[in-house]
Amino acid sequence: MNWITKFIKPKIKSLFEKKSSKAEGNLWATCSCKNLIYKEDLETNQKVCPKCGEHHKLTCKERFQTFFDNKEFELIETPLPQDDPLNFEDKKKYKDRLKAARALTGQNDAVLIAKGKVQNIDVIVGAQDFRFIGGSFGAASGEAFIAGAQHSIENKMPYIFFSCSGGQRMHESSIALMQMSRTALAVNELKKKNIPFIVVLTNPTTGGVTASWAMLGDILIGEPKSVIGFAGRRVIQDTVRETLPDNFQTAEYVKEHGGLDLIIERQYLNSTVGTLLNVLLKKAEAQAKQESNVTIDQSLQTAS
Repeated sequence: MNWITKFIKPKIKSLFEKKSSKAEGNLWATCSCKNLIYKEDLETNQKVCPKCGEHHKLTCKERFQTFFDNKEFELIETPLPQDDPLNFEDKKKYKDRLKAARALTGQNDAVLIAKGKVQNIDVIVGAQDFRFIGGSFGAASGEAFIAGAQHSIENKMPYIFFSCSGGQRMHESSIALMQMSRTALAVNELKKKNIPFIVVLTNPTTGGVTASWAMLGDILIGEPKSVIGFAGRRVIQDTVRETLPDNFQTAEYVKEHGGLDLIIERQYLNSTVGTLLNVLLKKAEAQAKQESNVTIDQSLQTAS
């Protein structure tokens, strides 16, 4: 074996060997920094560009594998409401869009819920897949989110959610908009039970998702350079008729203006969230103990 076959990576090696163009194309990924990245290197680095640090999108299962201890998790089955209750159609039938998205992702909808451990703490985790109609949030996503919250409350486990969405699903109209209030109510139930709720906002997090549950976490964490906002940059610029900063609606800009607590690189999310959960759980335990003592005191006063 000479030095060419031993050390040169497959794409360069293909210059000397005949291979199908399809196989060659699957070996490399592109990045916004205009560099070609060997796919194996990108995946080893949790889909973070080793040259510019861009955090590429993850599927739900990839997200779970990078976040849970030892890549171990169990998916939680969630309700699936009726498809296309409005018989919506634009350039394409909504039912056809759902069928195509399911074939692409292998999921029933954009949200998956799983349980596992983070720094040896039992947690419930939700994630969105942007490949599923832009990660848009409709009735099925709402049901999944609420199912995750219910599991958290029933099992007294922290709830962590990774947002990656363009907003509410327009194909479901007001049904999708209803999910904003439904998910906000679910978060409120978590707070009543002193269950920690942490949101990790990834690229992009916009529209109705930002205007509802994604900004209601006890701790809000952003991945570096993620786009986070409500309306689009061009819409805002045309409305206020001012030139916006280059970093407008980036995670860094949002944190600078008080919209995020932390910006954490993907490789440190497991350890950072684990540390935060230890603090939040101790606080919740102390608060529960204090409430219990107040109840006992009230009972004694009533008895006397």
